[in-house]
Amino acid sequence: MAKKATGKSSTGAKGRSKSKAVAVRSGGERRGGGGRRSSDTASDAFIKLLQSPLVAELVAVAATAALGALAQEGISGGGSGKKRAGNAVKRAGKAAAKAVGARLTTEIDEIKKAAKSKAGAKA
Repeated sequence: MAKKATGKSSTGAKGRSKSKAVAVRSGGERRGGGGRRSSDTASDAFIKLLQSPLVAELVAVAATAALGALAQEGISGGGSGKKRAGNAVKRAGKAAAKAVGARLTTEIDEIKKAAKSKAGAKA
């Protein structure tokens, strides 16, 4: 690691002052010759994933399903207080998970079909 400059000079055996070269590393430089760290690429990939249209659609599907389940509970709900609210939240979560699962299954099936048709076209 580089030493910080102190402003003092060291004196040699003959009484001459010697200056030392000091390398200062700025905060923006990266180790390893300026290459990217794996954590940078992982975080960039995660951010891109969160910004993808598929994730936005899945969030919308989940929110719509949860809202529908909560509305249904409000219309047909019986019971009282905390127990009713807890059951409503559980049902909303289950509906959201089921809707996301169905949407992901649809997406995966479409990807498989596209891959098969592409493989058939090459052969």
